[in-house]
Amino acid sequence: MSYSFNKIDLNVVSITPSELIEHIYCARYTYFMYVLRIPQYEEKYYKVLKGRELHEYKEKTNTEYLRKRIGVKNKYNLVYLSNDYLRGEIDEILELSDGTMAPLDYKFAEYKDVLFNTYKVQSCCYAILIEENFNVKVNKGYLVFIRSANKLVEIEITDDDKEEVKNYIKEMIYIIQNNKYPKGTKFIQKCSNCTYKNICTQ
Repeated sequence: MSYSFNKIDLNVVSITPSELIEHIYCARYTYFMYVLRIPQYEEKYYKVLKGRELHEYKEKTNTEYLRKRIGVKNKYNLVYLSNDYLRGEIDEILELSDGTMAPLDYKFAEYKDVLFNTYKVQSCCYAILIEENFNVKVNKGYLVFIRSANKLVEIEITDDDKEEVKNYIKEMIYIIQNNKYPKGTKFIQKCSNCTYKNICTQ
């Protein structure tokens, strides 16, 4: 189904990248979280806790480092940005020598020669926010994998990628605004780790 920002109330909710990633995996997350307003208790999860520790570590130890080899002229640390439908805090916003900008995000993970779609979605969200707030083009994003000796990985971000992310956001807002109970994920084997597994009817 195709959705238009002109046909939905964008004041219903402001989406975060992590919420969008949950929605893309299973749209029922959006229904339980925003329509029924049943919170999930993410602080119980190891990766969330380690992620918070990582951000605290980075904030204290890496505030002055500039990555000259990728053409970084300047950077901004821990920038909170928002627009009418999306919000998020970006670890670093890089000003590049070609006149563009790029988001950089730290991951408490090992790099295994695979860039998961979740990474691409998050970077696209940040690209949208940067473009709308700074009026500067974003063509790429960067990830730093802490558990792989701070390996720096580049992600290409196209206009089509950004449009795809915007369509998912429209879908989320449509579900919320219309109290729509969507279909569940096809990957049933992964439901065992879901906060809402006891109330979800597949």
